[in-house]
Amino acid sequence: MTLEDFKDIAPYDNEMFQPKLSELVKEDGFRKVITSIMPGVDYQTFVARLLRINNKEDFQRLIMLPFLEQLERNTTSGITISGTEHYAGDTAFTVITNHRDIVLDVSFLNLCFLHAGEPTTEVAIGDNLLIYDWINDLVRLNKSFIVRRSLKMKQAYEAAKHLSAYIHFAISQKKQSVWIAQREGRTKDSNDVTQESLIKMLGLAGGNGLRKNIEDVNLLPTSISYEFDPNDYLKAREFLLRRRDPDYKKTQRDDLSSMETGITGYKGHIHYAVTECITPQLQALPQNISTPEFLQATCEIINKAIHLGYQIYPINYISYDVLEGSDRFADKYTQADKNSIMRYIENQISKIDVPEITPEEYDYVKTLILNMYANPLRNQLKAQEA
Repeated sequence: MTLEDFKDIAPYDNEMFQPKLSELVKEDGFRKVITSIMPGVDYQTFVARLLRINNKEDFQRLIMLPFLEQLERNTTSGITISGTEHYAGDTAFTVITNHRDIVLDVSFLNLCFLHAGEPTTEVAIGDNLLIYDWINDLVRLNKSFIVRRSLKMKQAYEAAKHLSAYIHFAISQKKQSVWIAQREGRTKDSNDVTQESLIKMLGLAGGNGLRKNIEDVNLLPTSISYEFDPNDYLKAREFLLRRRDPDYKKTQRDDLSSMETGITGYKGHIHYAVTECITPQLQALPQNISTPEFLQATCEIINKAIHLGYQIYPINYISYDVLEGSDRFADKYTQADKNSIMRYIENQISKIDVPEITPEEYDYVKTLILNMYANPLRNQLKAQEA
């Protein structure tokens, strides 16, 4: 297969870069986004600088890198990474992570790779987020490939095969690592579990049996730990609205609001923990196990690696102790820490723009947010015992 076979979903190649970029800068929506997240920027000067770039690598180095560094300074207390030695070298990987933020999970991960002198990944992004054509162009200029969603059963299967074939092509032919979340969409309660259907998708192409196909994509589990999730109250809001109306569905405006809040909101410390490629563990599984058993075992291996890699912050310990009514981790924080965290949670709840929240509903959303922060610790404790 060639790149031409994937032109409907693949990142734009360098031949298409300049024409697509020239179209993008004319879009009013793109201008509004740039002037919103870069207040004070002279847009025409910015465009002139942008149009001097003619390839994806320079775009990431000259535009995305300084933008993400500015975002790190303005919205975090620092980003750290461990385990980059597992990513280094000539092997291309499928970096599979838990998923907290629509935009920044992989953006900050690639920032860490750039700082470490390592190549960035291509990025799997759902077409539900490509609300406008210019967003589609922007992400594909920035090394993203498209995951088709909301299709009928037969179309969904063909799209999954096509996506799987592209990931195998990227790794084996382009020698290009890719990023994918361990499940479709963000985990709303931070209880990170790998979606079996996603692993099965990786086995649909590759020219061998499902098991060998999955082994060939070089799965590299990576944990993402945010000290604070700016979207915690928006996730709680969604739970509350669905509790009131089981048929409630998010709008495109909700997704845009989540993206904006995730980008601009304060995140505290962020840590990425890159673990070892799990191909040797998959190859060591008994050869006679069934396909469902192999898929389940693969998910469990990924889950354990991600859970063990979490960076645990005071808010995680405090949330766990408050929910359990215990002082098990009281040595991990001070009373001042606890008071500050509880004020933070109450302040986040006050941002939920839902009318007439009852005392019972207030307790419900408070418990939801506490669980968002307690679940990484719970999962790490279970992984340590396993």
